[in-house]
Amino acid sequence: MIKKRKDIDQVVTTADFHKERLSTGQKIGVINLGCARNLVDSQEILGRLKKSGHRIVDMAHADVAIVNTCSFVADAKKESIDTIIELLELKKQGKLKKVIVAGCLAQRYGKELAEELQGIDAIVGTPSFLKNDVVDQVYLTPKHFAYVKICESCYNRCSFCAIPGIKGKFSSRKIESVLEEVKRLDKAGVKEINLIGQDITAYGVDLYREKSLARLLREMVKVTDNIQWIRLLYAFPAHVTDDLIEVMANEPKICKYIDMPLQHISDNLLLSMNRGITTEKTKKLINDMRQRIPAGSLRTTFIVGMPGETEENFEELRQYVRETRFEKMGVFVYSREEGTEAFDMAGQVSEQIKKKRLNILMREQQSISHDVQQSFVGRKLKVLIDEKEDGSEGIYLGRSEYDAPDVDGSVFVHTKRVLKSGDFVNVRITDALEYDLVGHEE
Repeated sequence: MIKKRKDIDQVVTTADFHKERLSTGQKIGVINLGCARNLVDSQEILGRLKKSGHRIVDMAHADVAIVNTCSFVADAKKESIDTIIELLELKKQGKLKKVIVAGCLAQRYGKELAEELQGIDAIVGTPSFLKNDVVDQVYLTPKHFAYVKICESCYNRCSFCAIPGIKGKFSSRKIESVLEEVKRLDKAGVKEINLIGQDITAYGVDLYREKSLARLLREMVKVTDNIQWIRLLYAFPAHVTDDLIEVMANEPKICKYIDMPLQHISDNLLLSMNRGITTEKTKKLINDMRQRIPAGSLRTTFIVGMPGETEENFEELRQYVRETRFEKMGVFVYSREEGTEAFDMAGQVSEQIKKKRLNILMREQQSISHDVQQSFVGRKLKVLIDEKEDGSEGIYLGRSEYDAPDVDGSVFVHTKRVLKSGDFVNVRITDALEYDLVGHEE
């Protein structure tokens, strides 16, 4: 049994901690690990601390370090623990006064962290999700784009995933709350909104008793002037509605891009994963989306090495990838996570086989990605400028609507004009690299 340390008597909320344990005026820095959902949590934590009178600074100048951790898979847990250890070493050297651990790892393993890593000043878990209030955030993204979280946790309970156990019951923000934040961002000059959540396609089922993402998107379009792109991240295929596809197809402000992890294509794996969809329905969904949004781009991910995945199952997946030719695709090896249904499943696959299957699938995608990239050469794309290319005159880095921030490629824009972040330009694509495109402003 793990004993409680005297200086950490509980996993406290962010609000409790900054009211009771941090004196006003501290210089606070944050390290955000994991996905964009964590980034929004970090922004909210910093927003509350700033409102309480603290100063938000770069980590190099911080007295208090907050690390917002991830524990989705084994590699993420390792990265989080390594980062905590590095911060604790800085504290020992007198370069930091306090180290605060937040996020999924803290929520999931708070007591273990308190026992094993001496010197942590607070473990605060994940911040409470507010359905109605619009929290003042310290945005950590560039001024021209932002992430807006519309729901927390997942409506589904996939057998391999620990998120529902960490995040709790699925919860949606009210439409009014989302729209208020979007209007603030629009007024501030933001050009791109990335809607995020573990499963944005289930948005509204808890509040409105129906999937309401399409309704939300229509309302967002009405209240935005500066915002020209609205992007959908982390959709769940079983929850995609015809109404959502229609909005994506017909509303110019909705990017013709969706991040929708499929995870597998074999019926028995989809069943054991508890994905709530069959092979036939998955194929029909992808075909329908491509017919109705012919210029669209789909980012997906697959898991290889799930317990019970046979060579036949893997070959079925490989063939589907070869035939479907996804515009963007990632592959993960199955990570055996404590507290999940799959943890004790029979037929665990060896690490060697997992890695072999990952490499095979990524080689298939490499050839497909090359062809997808080449298909853009000669086309004219609307590009959002992110920044000037370091050390180059007349070259800027931007993205098309087919490229999400941080995870996808860039467009190298050659121009004779002086551009700034947030500008939209029309670019004729002249060359294609492995992940990026090159073009000239027209």
